[in-house]
Amino acid sequence: MPVTSVSLLDRLRSQPSPNDWQRLLDVYEPFIRQWLRDRALSEDRDDLVQDIMAVLVRELPRFKRQRPGSFRAWLRIVTAHRVSLWWRQRRGPARGAGGSAAVVELAELEDPASPVSRQWDLDHDRHVAQRLLEMLESEFSPHTWRAFRRQAVDGLPAAEVAAEMGTTVNAALVAKSKVLARLREEARELLD
Repeated sequence: MPVTSVSLLDRLRSQPSPNDWQRLLDVYEPFIRQWLRDRALSEDRDDLVQDIMAVLVRELPRFKRQRPGSFRAWLRIVTAHRVSLWWRQRRGPARGAGGSAAVVELAELEDPASPVSRQWDLDHDRHVAQRLLEMLESEFSPHTWRAFRRQAVDGLPAAEVAAEMGTTVNAALVAKSKVLARLREEARELLD
């Protein structure tokens, strides 16, 4: 009987293993930490990151995908709300190291059409794809991984990769396809 492939998000909502939760943390904790660092939110950042991740872990089983990008948008709103609450609890109304610019950026993060939200989306997708690829690399032979990287990352045509690796064009294309299929499977709902 064939096994149905299940994405990370699906596994976390149904029967998560400790490894699934660790994978989620390994993907998202660095993203949140970098996003806060880029906004000069350095004071107590570790506590704030842990708070955001705790909400993510606690609320994720109830998350329902409504459209492409729902998870990314949900995480953005959770982050904006937790940062806002963090500021109010520690300093009163939100004020960052950047002054009113940090307050404006925080407010814009809640608006899905704002430039800050659009940048969040781009940063999110880039980061998640990169982290998942790093995690998936060990599932493939070095030959398959190299053929994939040369085509998908380095942008070389399959014929050139095949010649470089002493294989057929079809084999190079199959290698790329296998890795991309696995990435799509794992990233379903995380990346749209």
